[in-house]
Amino acid sequence: MRPLVSDATRLRFARNGNLQFGLAMLSLLVLASVAGSALVPFDPLDIDFGQALQPPGWPHLFGTDDLGRDVLARVVASASVDMKVVSICVLLPFLIGSTIGLVSGYFGGWIDLIIMRFVDVLWAFPFYVLVISIVGALGPGTGNIYLAFSMVVWISFARIVRGEVLLARRLEYTQAVSVLGYSHARIMLRHVLPNVITPAIVFMMADVVLTILGVTSLGFLGLGIQPPTPEWGVMIAEGRNFIQDGWWISLFPGLAIVFVGITFSLIGDGLDDFLRPKP
Repeated sequence: MRPLVSDATRLRFARNGNLQFGLAMLSLLVLASVAGSALVPFDPLDIDFGQALQPPGWPHLFGTDDLGRDVLARVVASASVDMKVVSICVLLPFLIGSTIGLVSGYFGGWIDLIIMRFVDVLWAFPFYVLVISIVGALGPGTGNIYLAFSMVVWISFARIVRGEVLLARRLEYTQAVSVLGYSHARIMLRHVLPNVITPAIVFMMADVVLTILGVTSLGFLGLGIQPPTPEWGVMIAEGRNFIQDGWWISLFPGLAIVFVGITFSLIGDGLDDFLRPKP
């Protein structure tokens, strides 16, 4: 019986320090997101004015904010909220953009021309300007955040997948299955897509970093997730007025964002090496 994972694959993984370290950090992030409320003995929404602006120490390890809420509890609770939003804001554009790029690159002709001209128009606008404009026009809320990111981020995945498909169309295996008379859907999904999706997956890890910055920036501007729901961008904005006497209110959610950025940057670099092993 053949093993599910070959020895060569295990060896590549064992030598890939970036991927191992990134996955270990991701495990901590998932643990905080899933079991955060059980790890911290405080409710992130409990207000206690008698404990307002307490510096980091015992029992409030990250201190308290101006309303006496435990900062550690709010940072941990925000992990669940932010990572859920970020996951959807990355997966939806990935699916939409990969599908459009696959169709555009495979069929070519006027289909590719129309899609790529539309992509070029959107590509001309800065990412954050488009997202902020869409959310500002529609109003704050998670649903509008999903919509804004889905409308903007997909173009990157479409360009990446289309470029890979254009190369794959010239290869012998693609021409061979076309001669056999297979349907376009079968050729695209079973023969082309598995061979072109790797760069999009690697980019998706890097896109998580951009997306977490975008989501928290919307929260900082008051256009994202609304209080009292704990959210890192909102927490940083709330701590601006207490930067001298309560520096910890903004510091720890900021460090959490940096942690997420480093985590997915390591995973992205590791996946690039793992999925494209050096000869």
